[in-house]
Amino acid sequence: MTEIEQQLKILLRGISEIVSVDELKQKLQRKKQLTVKLGVDPTAPDIHLGHTVILRKLRQFQDLGHKVVFIIGDFTAKIGDPSGRDTTRPMLSEEEILSNAKTYTQQVFKILDKDKTEVVYNSQWLYPLGIDGLLQLCSKYTVARMLERDDFNQRYKNNIPISILEFIYPLLQGYDSIAIKADVELGGNDQKFNLIVARELQKDAGLEPQVIITMPLLEGTDGVRKMSKSYKNYIALNDTPKDMFGKIMSIPDNIMLKYFELLTDVDLTTAQEMIKENPKQAKEYLAYLIVKQYYGEEIALKEKEEFNKVFSKRELPTDIPKVIVKKKIYELIDLLTEYKFVNSKSEAKRLILQGGVKIDRKKVNQNLSLDFSKNKEILLQIGKLKYYRLTAE
Repeated sequence: MTEIEQQLKILLRGISEIVSVDELKQKLQRKKQLTVKLGVDPTAPDIHLGHTVILRKLRQFQDLGHKVVFIIGDFTAKIGDPSGRDTTRPMLSEEEILSNAKTYTQQVFKILDKDKTEVVYNSQWLYPLGIDGLLQLCSKYTVARMLERDDFNQRYKNNIPISILEFIYPLLQGYDSIAIKADVELGGNDQKFNLIVARELQKDAGLEPQVIITMPLLEGTDGVRKMSKSYKNYIALNDTPKDMFGKIMSIPDNIMLKYFELLTDVDLTTAQEMIKENPKQAKEYLAYLIVKQYYGEEIALKEKEEFNKVFSKRELPTDIPKVIVKKKIYELIDLLTEYKFVNSKSEAKRLILQGGVKIDRKKVNQNLSLDFSKNKEILLQIGKLKYYRLTAE
C-alpha cells in the first residue's frame, strides 16, 4: 500500500460523503501540506461528543502532516446557520458569541494539536468585505438555486418564513473558503449544501475548488435523535469522568458500533466481534476508551471500576459528595429544586413519579417530608449515577 493509499484509508473511515476521492488523491499527490478547514459558529458554550466526530477527523489530517484552519464564525454566528432548521435562528449578541468562542477554543484542543492549528475569526475578512463586496457575493447565486436546498424547499412549501439573511449565510461561509484558500472542508452531512456553495465560489474566484468531506451525525444517548443539548441526550466534553462513563454505558446496543467507528480508532471488525461476544464488556471498553481520551488512563480505569462496583456489585460509589441543608424539614420536591439537583419542580415531580429518586436506597413514588432532626444523614440518589449524602446544619 502506497503512502497516499494509507492516508486515504485513514481519512475515508467513517465519512458520509466526499466530493471527490479523485480530487483528494490528486491534492495529496501534489502538495506536501493541505489546508483543511472547519468553520464553527459559537452559538452555545459547550462541545459534546457529536461535535468531536469532525474534530477527530481534523486531528487525523494533522497527524498526517496537514494544517487545520479552525474558523470561529463570530460574524456568521450573528445570522445563524440555517442547516437542518425549520425556523430562523435568534440573533446572538456579540458578547454571547465571544464568550462561547472562548470556551470553544479551550475545548477543541482536547482533540486538536494546538501547534498545527490556526485559529481565525471570520470577522477579519467579512467586515472588510463591505456592502459592495456583499452585493457582488449575492450576485453569484439565485433564489432558485437556494431553494434547491432541502430545508429551504420544505419551509417554502409549508409557508414557513425564510429570512434573506438565511440565504446570505451559505455565501458568507463559502467566502471563508476563498479567504483562507481551503483545500479541504469538513462538515456534518446536513452541511453539504453550504460546502458545495463554497466550491462554486472558489471556482468563480479562480481558485481550485476544495474537496468536501461530510461526517455523519452521531445519535445521542436515546439512540434515535442526533446528539443535541436541546434534546437532552448529549455527552459533553466538560462532563465529569463519572458522568461521561455512565452516559456512554446508557447508550442502546444498536448504536455501539457507530460510536466505536466515529469516536475511537478500534478496528471495526474487532469491535463487531466484541459486541457480538459480550455487549456489556464491549460497552465498558468503549466508555473506558472515550474517558481515557479526555481524562487519561488512570481516571478511565477508576471510573470503570466504580461503575462495576455500583451497577454489578450493587455497592455505593466511593466518593459521594456531602451536601449540608439549611433546614431540619424539607419537602422532597422543594429540596430537589432548591439545591439544584434538578432544573425545575416539574422535572422533580416527573423523576419521583418515574421512580428516578431514592431515599436511603429505597424508591419513592410521591412527594414526602424529609426530617433531618431524626436522621443524622440521608442518602439521596437521583437516576442511576448521582448520589448525595445530606445532613442538616
